[in-house]
Order: sequence, then C-alpha cells, then structure tokens
Amino acid sequence: MLYVLLGAVVGAVVGGFRARARGGNGFDIAQYAAVHALIGGVLMVFVTIWLLRHGAG
Repeated sequence: MLYVLLGAVVGAVVGGFRARARGGNGFDIAQYAAVHALIGGVLMVFVTIWLLRHGAG
C-alpha cells in the first residue's frame, strides 16, 4: 500500500516539474501532476503484486 502511495507522490512531483519545464500554467501543472500520479500509482500496484508473489513482502 505504501509503495502505491509513494509511486503516486513521485509521479505527481515529476509531472509537475515536467509541466513547469514546458512553460505550462497552473491548470497544466495540475493536469500533468494528476496524470503522472495515476500512472505512478498503477505501475506501483504491479510492482507490489510482483514483490508479494516473489516473497519480498
């Protein structure tokens, strides 16, 4: 569960920085952060499943 939260937070931060680097306004930054948070969270769900199946958790 914490892996998923960590992935979402890291994704949001990365998305915010990417939008700011491209010169986006506040709405662009929020949208990039939200989409990257979803992507990071979903990826970490699969990582968590893989870790649990291979005895690392």
